[in-house]
Amino acid sequence: MKYVSTRNNNLIVSGSEAVLTGLAPDGGLFVPQTFSQITREELEKMTEMDYPERSALVMSKFFDELTYDELLDVTTRAYATFDGDPAPEVKLDDGLYVLELWHGKTHAFKDMALSVLPLLMTALKKKVGQSETCLIPVATSGDTGKAALEGFSGVEGTGVIVFYPDGGVSNAQKKQMVTTLGDNVKVVAVKGNFDDAQTAVKKAFGDEDLKKKLASIGCKMTGANSINLGRLAPQVAYYVSAYVDILGANRIEYGEEVDFCVPTGNFGNILAAYYAKMMGVPVGRLVCASNDNNVLADFLASGVYSLDRPFIKTSSPSMDILISSNLERLLFEVAGRDSALVCEWMKDLKEKGSYDIGGERLFEIRKTFVGGYATQDECADTLADVFDEYGYLCDPHTAVAFDVCFQYEEECEPDNPIVVVSTASPVKFANTVLESLGLSAPESDVKALRKMEDETAFPVPDSVYALFDMEERFSEVIEPKELNDTVYKFAESIK
Repeated sequence: MKYVSTRNNNLIVSGSEAVLTGLAPDGGLFVPQTFSQITREELEKMTEMDYPERSALVMSKFFDELTYDELLDVTTRAYATFDGDPAPEVKLDDGLYVLELWHGKTHAFKDMALSVLPLLMTALKKKVGQSETCLIPVATSGDTGKAALEGFSGVEGTGVIVFYPDGGVSNAQKKQMVTTLGDNVKVVAVKGNFDDAQTAVKKAFGDEDLKKKLASIGCKMTGANSINLGRLAPQVAYYVSAYVDILGANRIEYGEEVDFCVPTGNFGNILAAYYAKMMGVPVGRLVCASNDNNVLADFLASGVYSLDRPFIKTSSPSMDILISSNLERLLFEVAGRDSALVCEWMKDLKEKGSYDIGGERLFEIRKTFVGGYATQDECADTLADVFDEYGYLCDPHTAVAFDVCFQYEEECEPDNPIVVVSTASPVKFANTVLESLGLSAPESDVKALRKMEDETAFPVPDSVYALFDMEERFSEVIEPKELNDTVYKFAESIK
């Protein structure tokens, strides 16, 4: 399998280069040169497989430098850390399902890929004989950071430094990050919002002086955000697995489509579902659910992507994003893989704050994608309604998805079953959950968790309570312009 850059389709690299580099040298994102297909026989065979086996089969379509058995070793080790089935599907009603992706160590969907990525990188480094230390700067809006820290902590030949928006994550998310153990990890707050942190990290990847300085001490930067193909491939696997579960339960016949409603800010999670569709899985409509930061919903309605809007802090912070990096991969496909046109759009976004893809390309996108958004009040009401109607407790990100899902069902009356993708456990947002249910939330995070557990019977793992007794190791706060120096100093400290 070969990969090309969204900004230069003459730049062709191997799977190992795509993963170990992360971001293309021209600032583009790597995409498959062609999409390998998953056959009917393989989908039916997967009904008898466990999740690591399914994941390894899907990943074999992306990384032919590794054998199926080598990939199975990666996925088996990665998902051994999960609590039971890594991606269980819960039936709420006829035609309505929830795909739970938060049964890993950090209780968020980022574990699904970031438990795999360190092991995949290690296997690929060994395969190609790379000896440089992989330095991984990560911008996070809440969940990616802890999942990356957990995944890479103690992994030989790697170092991960996480940047999060100061004051822009939940208390539980911050606590998870700043208490992380390990000599090869660091956590830093950045003044501003997530987009400020993400932009600074992207600039670091494109800074030739920084790359030369790092090379002089035997380090090479790569990405762990969803811009990395090593993140995206494991995400494709859980959409394939969800389809297989419904197929295996005889709720659909092969070839009948399944819709997915995905809460997303950076567009990576829903893009993985699109890639599953491109690989031949009968995926139907993809419902893109946004919160008050509804830049994606507006784009899917108008074809215009505009940053001329306020940034709003919400109760679903992992979706508080205005610059959706992974959308570029979809643009590359609808542009007919015209990398020059993608470059033009990205230049317009940087210089003018917006781009317009035109009605014809929007028409093509809307054959698969539909967008919607939920306000803060709608999110809270829906969280309570879902609990009352189905006895199902969800976090605010998943509540956004439920609200947009119900909007979609009312407006479009779809025939396909629909799967709401649940991206985080309620334990990460106990205060918001309590308030949404009309209950007062104690100031203490631990007391809020205990009250949520008492009122809803949702079990809170002991490890979550223990988190609040752990010592905070990291407290540094920087300006975005200081990020490069911070990255280099960290690289020196781990060499």
